[in-house]
Amino acid sequence: MPSADPRSLTFRSAVEADIPELVELVESAYRGDSSRGGWTTEADFLDGQRTDADDVARIVAHPEGMLLVVERAGEIVSCCHLEHRGDHVYFGMFAVRPGQQGGGLGKAVMAEAERRAREQWAAKEMRMTVINVREELIAFYVRRGYERTGEMSPFPYGDARFGIPLREDLAFELLVKPL
Repeated sequence: MPSADPRSLTFRSAVEADIPELVELVESAYRGDSSRGGWTTEADFLDGQRTDADDVARIVAHPEGMLLVVERAGEIVSCCHLEHRGDHVYFGMFAVRPGQQGGGLGKAVMAEAERRAREQWAAKEMRMTVINVREELIAFYVRRGYERTGEMSPFPYGDARFGIPLREDLAFELLVKPL
């Protein structure tokens, strides 16, 4: 597995030309058989798409946010969405190539995202929502300093833009980390 040494990584804001590759990256990390090559798959409880080009384009164009692109040797290996929302930054659409998960890359990306939230927007906290049944992923975030709030929001059943649920007990839990 390649080193997660932050010095081997390049961080930049996504541009329109990145959209097709970013859609492919996010889909490969979350859905379908390719996602099973990593530990962050949602394929056991969600089918269908995770995102599309229009969704990614909206994030890229948003004036109060960015889609942070992470490259190693010129290849996009990770991304995450950062959106300034007043006193906090929302963290989402976090994806690491399945074959490169588990080697520290995700930790390095999160550290850079948190640094940018503090320095670029003077954010006091980072917030994210995680599907409640993803206990292993929630535990990963807790180890990174995020706190479970117990605050749940409903999963948008019937809206295929979020995927096709394979079970009926899905909800989003809010996780928060003071910065």
